[in-house]
Amino acid sequence: MAQRADERPSPVVVGVDGSACSQAAPRWGLAQAELTGSTVEAVAAWQSPEVYAYTLGWSPLVPEGTEFAKIAERALQETVAAVRDQLDHPAEVTIRVDEGHPVQVLMDAARTAQLLVLGSRGHGTFTGILLGSVSQHCVQHAPCPVVVIPQPRPA
Repeated sequence: MAQRADERPSPVVVGVDGSACSQAAPRWGLAQAELTGSTVEAVAAWQSPEVYAYTLGWSPLVPEGTEFAKIAERALQETVAAVRDQLDHPAEVTIRVDEGHPVQVLMDAARTAQLLVLGSRGHGTFTGILLGSVSQHCVQHAPCPVVVIPQPRPA
């Protein structure tokens, strides 16, 4: 399907989780969006910890959604602001913070994306493996092309 001259390309979706790898992803994604004249949708996922206590029955110790969405949104905004400050002509960025597993949140965002940009490894337990589990799943199942940004090398 041809794109009309007055239409913007689909957004570049960038997954951000606060890890060193995901810090490089927004830089690459914003630069790519600038080159293609598109926007960036910066996406973060959050989940309530599943901690329960038994008093008069099992009940969550942490009320659902307590501050987690606000913390994730603040961290995402700070990351995006820091990256935008480093660029001459940064692309327009929208922020999206959704509750859910990162794979599901990213797959949902990728449905309308021209490109999905991720860091190679996040906060998972196995930091020595070649590709993080979220990135691996997205590479195999995303409905759009996926760019995986490698972990920055120590200086």
